[in-house]
Amino acid sequence: VQLQASGGGLVQAGGSLRLSCIASDSGFTVRDYTIGWFRQAPGKEREGVSFLRNVETRTVNADSVKGRFTISRDNAKNTVYLQMNSLQPEDTAVYFCAARKGRVIISALGAIASYHYWGQGTLVTVSS
Repeated sequence: VQLQASGGGLVQAGGSLRLSCIASDSGFTVRDYTIGWFRQAPGKEREGVSFLRNVETRTVNADSVKGRFTISRDNAKNTVYLQMNSLQPEDTAVYFCAARKGRVIISALGAIASYHYWGQGTLVTVSS
């Protein structure tokens, strides 16, 4: 499964962006996968941001983005989104989408090793 993340760019603090993640594999059905958005800032480790488990609508978000970021899934378009509002300079990073077929336990959603497939990343830069 090849994932493609897009939608990054340059935005001023307080602005919004929506990232998209789509799979190139025609056999990929997004509702069958647990999806995670991760980010990696320069010189820092990759960290989990927002997660959506397969067949569920409840989302899990890191404390740093709660109330600002929303992960969602469009089954008809086979696409997962990350809506990012009230962006701050500390949100600057390369954002990656990741997927694993089936369910991931909540305590493991933020673990890189929980995911089998990764997109190439899209750069988000927030200016002050």
